[in-house]
Amino acid sequence: MGHLGNEENCRPWTYADVISHTNGIDAFLDGHSHDKEQVIMKNKDGREIPRSACGTKMECIGWCKIPAEGEVTAGIYSWTFDDPAPEMFMIENEMSRAVREEREKVKDLLTVKIAVSAQELTINDPVAVDPKWGKVRMIRRAETNLADLCTDALRVRTGADIAVLGGGGIRVSIPAGDVSMKDIYEVFPFGNEVCVIEATGQQILDALEWGAYLVPAENGGFLQVSGLTYEIHTYIESTCTKDVNGMFTGIKGERRVRNVKVNGAPIDPDALYKVAGCSYWMLEKGDGQTAFDGAKRIDAGGLLDEQILSDYLSDNLGGVIGEEYSDPTGQGRIVIIGERPAE
Repeated sequence: MGHLGNEENCRPWTYADVISHTNGIDAFLDGHSHDKEQVIMKNKDGREIPRSACGTKMECIGWCKIPAEGEVTAGIYSWTFDDPAPEMFMIENEMSRAVREEREKVKDLLTVKIAVSAQELTINDPVAVDPKWGKVRMIRRAETNLADLCTDALRVRTGADIAVLGGGGIRVSIPAGDVSMKDIYEVFPFGNEVCVIEATGQQILDALEWGAYLVPAENGGFLQVSGLTYEIHTYIESTCTKDVNGMFTGIKGERRVRNVKVNGAPIDPDALYKVAGCSYWMLEKGDGQTAFDGAKRIDAGGLLDEQILSDYLSDNLGGVIGEEYSDPTGQGRIVIIGERPAE
């Protein structure tokens, strides 16, 4: 079983790389790229090996049949009905009862209304449509209004100068209308701890550069921001370097992140700034982010990201998400420049 997928930017660690260079694997059950491809490909010895993936968000269930003799096979089942199979077939067992009991315990909490929004707060491109997948996710490669809201919550509630969040940690859109605790938990399902560090301007510049190294391709570590603005000049090939474990090790040439400003003033590489974020990226090297190594942690906090967002909506915004978050592409904090300006 793996979490490799078929995306070009994951090479040389895709399922195809693994299968084609190994023997002794009978079947490969894969994830990461959210595809549903059922592939038969040859391994190092020329033997045909099935690779199976199940899409995303439980849209399919995978199966793998391992007979006493003969070939191993794999595939997927799909469910095209709106109602869950256990409910449609009235399946009653120990598991269904346990799930129902736990849902009842948290039902009141999840339905609590936190705020109201006149507009959708999105992770997706407002225009682009993929013929295969439908909506095109944008939050891992560009600014969105939901990302602005989430980073504002961290900055304001912690009193930091700026806030940064990897786009991969903001998981789903919030529809227009009432916003409940269920929405909050779906946006931030991991319960990441919020912290504040004291980082130099140079560390912040390096962190932004690493976060932008794959744009226009997706990257879970793409940094959404509050209290800070920056440009990504994508006509410049990234010169970020990384080690064999995918950890950021430096920048060897021209930078693609430029015109970085903190609260409207050019960032000072030598100055110290209070930076709010989640421990996953700032302390635990999530998505290979090592630029903040050595930064002083000045607020242990202990609060989780969903608590911060809930408190910001109810206490700071008074339960109303206003016009400042109306543009799905955000407030212009991150500007993508695709062509080199004329000399």
